[in-house]
Amino acid sequence: MGTGWHEWPLIIFTVLGQCVVGAFIAMAWVLAEGKQDSRVVHTARMRMFFLWVVMGVAFVASVMHLGSPLRAFNALNRLGASPLSNEIACGSLFFALGGLYWLLAVCKTLPTALSNFWLLVTSLAGIGFVYAMGRVYHITTVPTWDPMYTSLSFALTALIGGPLLGGLLLRSAGVAARGSVRWLPLVSLLALVISAVVWFSQVATVNTLHSSVQSASSLVPALGALLGWRLALIAIGLGCWIVPQVTQKAPGVFILASGLALVVAGELLGRGIFYGLHMTVGLTYGG
Repeated sequence: MGTGWHEWPLIIFTVLGQCVVGAFIAMAWVLAEGKQDSRVVHTARMRMFFLWVVMGVAFVASVMHLGSPLRAFNALNRLGASPLSNEIACGSLFFALGGLYWLLAVCKTLPTALSNFWLLVTSLAGIGFVYAMGRVYHITTVPTWDPMYTSLSFALTALIGGPLLGGLLLRSAGVAARGSVRWLPLVSLLALVISAVVWFSQVATVNTLHSSVQSASSLVPALGALLGWRLALIAIGLGCWIVPQVTQKAPGVFILASGLALVVAGELLGRGIFYGLHMTVGLTYGG
């Protein structure tokens, strides 16, 4: 029993990977809108480098979970049939498309007519990656993971942390706070509200699950307190982004970075709770 920190490679992989997907989609949305100066757009594209650094860290963490880097390629052995193989393939496709877009954009060899289409295709690959992540955990013998809450929570992580990460990179590139940029904080805020409802519903479901060995609610004894801390960290982090804009001030890069750190910490805590709720069907199971 605990908070699932023994699965720290998967915690890091899923949270960071989902945040990168959300950030890329947010930046693609702003760039495709065409309301920014061409020089600023080029700088914003260069800032995408940090997305792929974070994505690289996520993949390194996933390899750590395998025990040996040499086993990484074996994860693709059952592509199409295995959710794990599909997850790695979708993540690799998103990584490759996004990294190549960044490289061509930085080298100024990306055709203007192709840019928006590439952003769209890469965004769709990212959505497929998040979906594939969720499918890995829909296991009928793990009743605490199998419900729809798992995939929904993964998508909400992308919508909570992703816009803030994208907003930080756009702000550092000098992108003006107009057009779709103004909508990004609202996306994260609404996602947080939905996430709180999802967790409340999930806890209610967990309280009804038990086996002959243990009850699901006993897996994480301080579940309520930990979820409270998660909500507080994320709310304060988003506040660093939203409050300055309410007062008609553009938040500084340092403030946004601090807010992002709090949001990621909250999502890591929530994902740790998720892994801590792992419970397989025993000889006698009820729900």
